[in-house]
Amino acid sequence: MITLYGWGPMFDCPSPSNYVMKTDIQLQMLGLDFDRAIADLDSVSKHKAPYVTDGDLLIQDSNFIRAHFERKLGKSLDAGLTDEQRAASWALERMAEGHLTTIMAMERWLKDENFFKGPIHFFGDVPEASRPTVVKELREGMVATHYAAGMGRHTEAERMQLAEWDLQALAIQLAAKPFLFGDRPTAADASVSAVLISCATEFFDTPLSDLVRDHTNLVGYMDRMATRFFAKNRWPVSEMA
Repeated sequence: MITLYGWGPMFDCPSPSNYVMKTDIQLQMLGLDFDRAIADLDSVSKHKAPYVTDGDLLIQDSNFIRAHFERKLGKSLDAGLTDEQRAASWALERMAEGHLTTIMAMERWLKDENFFKGPIHFFGDVPEASRPTVVKELREGMVATHYAAGMGRHTEAERMQLAEWDLQALAIQLAAKPFLFGDRPTAADASVSAVLISCATEFFDTPLSDLVRDHTNLVGYMDRMATRFFAKNRWPVSEMA
């Protein structure tokens, strides 16, 4: 039995995590029959979701989950792509997950008006007396991490300019095609569409949403992916929702 661990709909998205959405899509693309369950991050060594159990085997991280099932099934989500397209696919994934996701996370976690509307719900299990201290230390750690990595040194306007350059690249790659590399979705579509859906949600107060929605082809693309893979919510109810 295969079980995907993460979270279902929150923040007007199919999941609060673009990585959980990505893996959900990729498992569906591989034709797998799987269950969904709410993640317990304290139960796994990397303390993050998604993670998957395949029988007695635990696989952590969306990239390694994909690799495991592609090997097991003898399938590739990038079947039919040329070597150059496969290289471009990986680069698009890394741009979306490494760059846009960082900007999106900073908008959610470091702006008070957004944090206390959304991510604060992840701390419901922390004892009330210690919750303010835990939250403060975690957010201060995130500020330090983003500053050290470089993104935190930019103004919001500069971060939005970087995001717009990423979005322009994605819009150019998509052009008028249904999916990034043609008429059917491949691995990069799972990653990129999940990031775009996360960035475009209007649940949070952020200019990032408008930047995404200004690209009409990206809006249509997100709608196609959401309709294809998230028409029904198959997640159990989370206490955080």
